[in-house]
Amino acid sequence: MLKDSILKFLKLDSLIENITGYVEARFELLKMEIKEDFAKALAKMSVFLLMGVVFLFFLILISIAVAYLLAKSVGVFGGFAIVAGFYLVLGLLLFAFRDAIMEKVQEQLLQIMKKKKK
Repeated sequence: MLKDSILKFLKLDSLIENITGYVEARFELLKMEIKEDFAKALAKMSVFLLMGVVFLFFLILISIAVAYLLAKSVGVFGGFAIVAGFYLVLGLLLFAFRDAIMEKVQEQLLQIMKKKKK
């Protein structure tokens, strides 16, 4: 009772209500911004995943076409073996340089995130 009368006398009750309302509004705004950023990230991931699947189909079909083209010269087994060997060498190179590749990707992602904050 005494506390309420002192707050009313000093007009702090409306100030406390305004501060509480401000904090609640900021919290709601932050939640909406997080939801919006999550939706954008999910949409981008979906598009990149779809692009990756389409590229994977292209890669498989072009590899088969190259293998059959090489098969005219070295036989069917040889053509497919050459294409498989190419992917083996590519995979070994990626494995050997995986740390450098991850660092480079991480750097670029951090730069993208810094640009977005500005």
